[in-house]
Amino acid sequence: MPKEALLYRVVDAEKKLVECLACPRRCNVVEGKCGFCGIRWNIDGKLYLVSHGLAIAVAIDPIEKKPLYHFNPGSMVLSIATTGCNWACTFCQNWDISQRRVIAGWKLDPEVVVKLAEAYGAHGITYTYNEPIVFIEYAYDIGVIAKKHGLFNTMVTNGYMSDEAIDLVAKFMDAATVDLKGHGDPEFARKLSSVPDTEPVFQAMVELKRKGVFIEVTDLVVPKYGDSIEKARKLARWIVENLGPETPLHFLRFHPDYKLLNVPPTPVEVLERHAEVAKEEGLHYVYIGNVPGHKLENTYCPNCGKVVVGRIGFDIVEWKLDNEMRCQYCGYRVNIVGKLYPTYKLSRFVYLPLDAFTEFVHVPEHKVREFVVKSIRSS
Repeated sequence: MPKEALLYRVVDAEKKLVECLACPRRCNVVEGKCGFCGIRWNIDGKLYLVSHGLAIAVAIDPIEKKPLYHFNPGSMVLSIATTGCNWACTFCQNWDISQRRVIAGWKLDPEVVVKLAEAYGAHGITYTYNEPIVFIEYAYDIGVIAKKHGLFNTMVTNGYMSDEAIDLVAKFMDAATVDLKGHGDPEFARKLSSVPDTEPVFQAMVELKRKGVFIEVTDLVVPKYGDSIEKARKLARWIVENLGPETPLHFLRFHPDYKLLNVPPTPVEVLERHAEVAKEEGLHYVYIGNVPGHKLENTYCPNCGKVVVGRIGFDIVEWKLDNEMRCQYCGYRVNIVGKLYPTYKLSRFVYLPLDAFTEFVHVPEHKVREFVVKSIRSS
């Protein structure tokens, strides 16, 4: 339930003005209001994560869905989200939760989340669907417990995080999918996501890797607005120079959603051209996403060129690596972290009947103060 945020500072105690430190927006939040994300509220001069302990979406699914192709392949993860986001993408597929400005969710304390993961056979927790940085204190509390129980932690993030958030993430996160849109182009981000600048995203990727978080990068290719081949080439070159040529890059097919319904799905040939230039720039592992059955769902050995991991959608259908992740054909060490989990042979989608053991909370904006105060007094 509502918990005082870790990432904030008091700007003016007398005026009860605080600054949120979770992301580069660094919202100055006046008493009785929230920041851009909608879930970090100033109540009586303290910043609270109002969605702490309230999960709006929970599921168990394959780690490949994140997508994380090179981290603990074949594993199952419990995916969890709250409401709110620090971006406002006009094409968001999860807009009904990310852009929702009502505090809502199933009551799930961090301990219960971990118990759920264990009970349903998950190997890790993934913070996803909306931006995890806006609920980072909830993720941190879950993640610390998960670590103690032998579970790993991953996140799907837009990468728009502060230095303070990066430090907190590095304390418990094992891997991250950094989800770029339109090649991370700042003009695209300003026009379609209401983001002032994308430079903090690139800085965050470098810092996360430096601090030991395994990184895969996705890039949503949006026709007309964000499908420039030259910008794709620039992105690939940046990844090679700053994250290394063995960093996986996934070009994702756009599908019309939310407010961007007049743009068609990305032509597959456009995605294929993107993949070509990324390889030309020196990236070893380049994928095409949201096109089930495409040959670039597979992992190819950078040395001999043979398929070492065959995939269809989120399923692994072929595995040609030994226990040290070396190609069985030529011995090349493929950049996959962890191990192959035997659950890859199973269906890894599990429905969680949350209504069987917890209640759903729905708090309109004008009731937030009352909700927070009541929760504090009862804790």
